[in-house]
Amino acid sequence: MRPTRNLMLVTLAALAITACDNKAANDTAATPEAKETAGDKTLAKGIPADSKLAAALKAAGLDATLAGPGPYTVLAPDDAAFEKLPAGALDTLMKPESRADLTALLTYHILPGTILASDISKAIDAGQGKTVLATMGGGTLTATKEGDSVVLSDGAGGKAKVTQADDKRSNGVIHRIDGVLMPS
Repeated sequence: MRPTRNLMLVTLAALAITACDNKAANDTAATPEAKETAGDKTLAKGIPADSKLAAALKAAGLDATLAGPGPYTVLAPDDAAFEKLPAGALDTLMKPESRADLTALLTYHILPGTILASDISKAIDAGQGKTVLATMGGGTLTATKEGDSVVLSDGAGGKAKVTQADDKRSNGVIHRIDGVLMPS
């Protein structure tokens, strides 16, 4: 294994252990009902094949992970969200020499376990207006509410609103968001 892959595996293991501490927001078991509803539709199949996110996941090698057993929660930026990035930023990240940076960005959009919108909402209420979510990339996101919408804040001060929640898949759930979240 390459050193980058070893580091990712160690990070993922540490996050899995850390995620257990936040039971309200990080329920890591995909329910049998969710699996039955989704059938063989994996997270990878839930990302439109012609989207910028699908291309980025493939370039980072994470498409295979999202086709695997999971469970994961994917915060999926739409194409319009990627277009808000500085000019050329995504093109630079998609280059083979930038794979580690691309992987870090994408794993910042993946949470361990199946976390439904209602779980996040309950955790926000229990946390007196906010909750912290651990990402597979080793960072954290802060979830708050604006009206009835869940808003995720990243380490760089950016925000993304959940525009479509709870696309249940056999190995997790997808929440569509209107921004690309940036690790600090």
